[in-house]
Amino acid sequence: MRILIYGAGVIGSLYAALLADAGYDTSIYARGKRLEILKNNGLLYKKNQDLIKAKIKIIEEVPNDDIYDFILLTVRENQLYEALSELKNNKSNTIVTMVNSLDSYKKWEDIVGTGRILPAFPGAGGSINDDGILDASLTPRIIQPTTFAEISGNKSERTKHFSKILKHARIPHQEVKNMHMWQLCHLAMVVPIADAYYEADCSERAGRDWKIMKKTAKRLKRNFNFLRKQSGRLSPDKMNIFCFLPLSILAIMLAITFESSFGDKFMYQHAMKAPDEMRELHKQFYAYVKRMKACGCKVKNAV
Repeated sequence: MRILIYGAGVIGSLYAALLADAGYDTSIYARGKRLEILKNNGLLYKKNQDLIKAKIKIIEEVPNDDIYDFILLTVRENQLYEALSELKNNKSNTIVTMVNSLDSYKKWEDIVGTGRILPAFPGAGGSINDDGILDASLTPRIIQPTTFAEISGNKSERTKHFSKILKHARIPHQEVKNMHMWQLCHLAMVVPIADAYYEADCSERAGRDWKIMKKTAKRLKRNFNFLRKQSGRLSPDKMNIFCFLPLSILAIMLAITFESSFGDKFMYQHAMKAPDEMRELHKQFYAYVKRMKACGCKVKNAV
């Protein structure tokens, strides 16, 4: 079993370490400063109180005939099309796109070929320090497991296979029916959260700013009420909590979460390290909402 992680940031590095630790033949593609650090020191990561060196291959190019069972694409949204263009001639059958995006999956398949895309999203967060050491962890299953689905929404042999790989690596996961709807709901949540950090006078203490928390709660309720009205169902079902919780209770829950260690690791660190990506996703999400309202369309899969 050969797996390539294309992208050596926090997410890619964590999945590479976990899959390698589970015994899979794992390679990670990197470039720039991150590549040099990995070539010199290897992929170092914290596990409990120990510093571990992952047993992975580090590569700086992906030859067309270098075939993998799965390629996990773990790049930022603004790097997606460059990555797909670089992978289009590679002979591997499946590219798992673990990327925040509202683009049509057909646009991606137009680049790499029909049937090669398996849309997904990671469940992880953390950081890489100046020495290149990874300090990251998986998101608790109840919050956000690794999520994936065929574009068609149907189960397949490769989703079963991918599920077995994640299970063996002890990575919490779920297969959904409509990955586009799931990603819409994810953006409906993370865009207002990132906006809260950017709008607060002190981003590190955004949770203590009641006006910001109340504004964020209003935005969340507005986003999810719109998606629920358009689609009839949110994904996952637990997102309905944003529709039904009273505004004041939701604002209190947000304040607690923003001030927690969970909020720091899985919300604050990403928002602060990827402001360009999050602001672009802000534009994409609200432009999408505006288009849907204007045409009165229903939310469907992004085929």
